[in-house]
Amino acid sequence: MIIVTGGAGFIGSNLVAGLEKRGHNDIIICDTLGRDEKWRNIAKRELAEFVPASELMEFLDDHASEISTIYHLGGVSSTTETDADLIVSSNFQLPVKLWRWCCRHGTRFIYASSAATYGDGAQGFDDDFSADRLETYRPLNAYGWSKHAFDRWVSRVVRTGRVRPPQWVGLKFFNVYGPNEYHKGGQRSVVSQVFEKAMRGETATLFKSHNPKYQDGGQLRDFIWVGDCVDVMLWLYDNHKVNGVFNLGTGQARSFLDLANGVFKALGQPPKINFVDTPENIRAKYQYFTEAKMERLRKARYEKPFTSLEDGIATYVRDFLSQPDPYK
Repeated sequence: MIIVTGGAGFIGSNLVAGLEKRGHNDIIICDTLGRDEKWRNIAKRELAEFVPASELMEFLDDHASEISTIYHLGGVSSTTETDADLIVSSNFQLPVKLWRWCCRHGTRFIYASSAATYGDGAQGFDDDFSADRLETYRPLNAYGWSKHAFDRWVSRVVRTGRVRPPQWVGLKFFNVYGPNEYHKGGQRSVVSQVFEKAMRGETATLFKSHNPKYQDGGQLRDFIWVGDCVDVMLWLYDNHKVNGVFNLGTGQARSFLDLANGVFKALGQPPKINFVDTPENIRAKYQYFTEAKMERLRKARYEKPFTSLEDGIATYVRDFLSQPDPYK
C-alpha cells in the first residue's frame, strides 16, 4: 500500500493519478473533502480506500505490515490562515507523529515542505539542510513557520543520529500550477485566475509593484508545472536510497507578466492586463523574488528537464482549462 495524505488536494490528486498510471493499485487516499467540488479531483481514480483524516493513525496501525510508503502532502496550505493552533496541529504535530510511526514500522516517508520557509528570500533559497543555515530563515506567515519548524525538527533528528525512516525526503515546493487546483479559490495559481477572466472577456489583474526595483507585474516567482512535481515524487519512489530536503522548482524565476501574457497567447488573444495595488494586509510581507537552487536535486541524479513556463501554460490551457472536464 501507498498512503497519500492530502490525496484529494491539488498536488496530491495529481500524484495519485501518476501512481495509478504506473500500475499501482493499492493507493490509499487520506483527506477531508468538505462541501465544495474537491471530490472531483479524485472522481476518475479507482480507490483502494479513502480514509478520513481523523482516522488516519488508526488505519495505519491496523495495516502497518502492508504499507510501504507514506507521501505526506496533507495539512493546512493557506498562507493566509490565522488559526495558529490548527496550523501547528496539521503542519507540525501530525508529521512528527507520522515520522515516528514510519520509524517504528520501517516505512518510507516523503513529505511536503514549502518555499514559504525562506521568508522574504533575504537569506537566499538554498536547500542546505544544516542547522546553521536553517536558523537564518524567517518565514513571513504562520503557514511558512509551521513548515520550517518541521524541517528544523527533522534536521535535529538527523543531526543527532536518532532513528529515522528507511527513506526520508522533504520537498520545498515553489509556485506550483496545473489541473485540480480549482477548489483552492483565491489560492489558485494566477494561470487559472487569468484564464477565467480572459474567457469572460474581462481584463486580467496583477499587483502593482511597491518596490522600486521591480516594475508592475515584474515580481518574480519560480513557477513549476505540477506534472514535474509528480515526476520528481515518482523518481523518489524508484530511488529509495535518496534522502534529504530538496527544493522543487525549476531554478528559473519568471515574472507574473510573463505568466499572464502566456495565458493570453495560449488562448490566441491579445493581452488585457490591469495593475492594482497590493492589498495592505499582505503588502509588508509580499515576496518579490523566489528562485529555487536546484543543484542538490541534480547532484542526487535527478536528470529530467523541467517544463518551460510557456509549455506548461499551453498544456494547462489546451488540455485542461479549455476542456468541458478540466480535471486530471
